[in-house]
Amino acid sequence: MDFSEISQRGLVLLGAGKMGSALLQGWLSGGLSPAAVYAVDPNPSDWLKAQGVQINAPLPANPAVVLVAVKPQMMGAALPQLQSYGGGRTLFVSVAAGTTIAAYEAVLGAATPIVRSMPNTPAAVGRGITAIIGNAHATAAHVNTAEALLSAVGQVVRLETEAQIDAVTAVSGSGPAYVFHLIEALAAAGEAEGLPAEMAMQLARATIIGAGELARQAPESASQLRINVTSPGGTTAAALEVLMEPETGFPPLLRRAVKAAADRGRALGK
Repeated sequence: MDFSEISQRGLVLLGAGKMGSALLQGWLSGGLSPAAVYAVDPNPSDWLKAQGVQINAPLPANPAVVLVAVKPQMMGAALPQLQSYGGGRTLFVSVAAGTTIAAYEAVLGAATPIVRSMPNTPAAVGRGITAIIGNAHATAAHVNTAEALLSAVGQVVRLETEAQIDAVTAVSGSGPAYVFHLIEALAAAGEAEGLPAEMAMQLARATIIGAGELARQAPESASQLRINVTSPGGTTAAALEVLMEPETGFPPLLRRAVKAAADRGRALGK
């Protein structure tokens, strides 16, 4: 992306934990000068200290962007220190879970351009996917800037309404945990069929990783990829008969799981 305005005015990174550091690594790899970044973190990591960015230093008067990457429980203490940037030219981009646009506007003012986002943990390896939505004061240029910054760790999709954030959280935000549990369950099932535990886990992990990469690279839909593996009357078909069972299979199970996550997200956002 074009970092010229950020290079001139600076970018404040509030919180340099796993997500903040993953984003910073992407920006620096993309050509952003470390001198333009002002990281605010009570416990800066050794990695952060080695990047050449300004850490817990006096902040610029009029930064181009403030990216908020603190944990939700730290938001109450962290955000008020940036109140002076509200209602001006500074764009606020949030990757903090559960904090609504209204909550930011209550502290910063409704005239503040704000883009809320929901990333996920594969951002740590550059394979994340992040959903974004801007408030009424966020212009097309603001949203483009947010998308460019968040693209440093993977794909970005744009939402139509903030209410969709809870569904995104339930699908892609929490989704990596579902896949990790699938690896656990698949390995346990292999062990139950007589495989050594270590081998069963190796097979399960490699299978999920390989299938994911095939899904990423192949032009076919997920449905077609499934059909490609399934010979009529064969072993895969026997397994899928169980997994695709309308009452007890994957589809109703995942619907219940995703709904539970979305409902919890709505409750936490109130």
